[in-house]
Amino acid sequence: MASIFSKIVDGEIPAHVVAETTEFLAFLDVNPLTMGHVLVIPKKEIDYIFDMDEESYFGLTLFAKIVATGLKEAFPCKKVGVAVIGLEVPHVHIHLIPMNSVNDMNFSKEKLQPSSEELAEAAIKIKAALSESTS
Repeated sequence: MASIFSKIVDGEIPAHVVAETTEFLAFLDVNPLTMGHVLVIPKKEIDYIFDMDEESYFGLTLFAKIVATGLKEAFPCKKVGVAVIGLEVPHVHIHLIPMNSVNDMNFSKEKLQPSSEELAEAAIKIKAALSESTS
């Protein structure tokens, strides 16, 4: 059965996409820890990050770095936190989270529930920052 992320890749479920290549996709988490929380995934469904071949693993990491640069510009913060947990959805994903304190990366805290409009605005900010940083 396809993961929820594969359904996003296939266009069956809408997402607030901030960046995309032929192999990778970055979109906003709908229940973020902080505003701007992005998920970066390979389009190919693989459950465990260390099962990825080296080229895909390094490509995903580089793509995440590029997205993190735009994310930090769009949502000014001390750092963009990176987490790979992989238990909640059986599809490799990297969390990129704007953070100003270690508590911003606490996955047991209550998640935000932004509206679709707020997520759309956040996506626009990140896309704009990415387009400026890659031009």
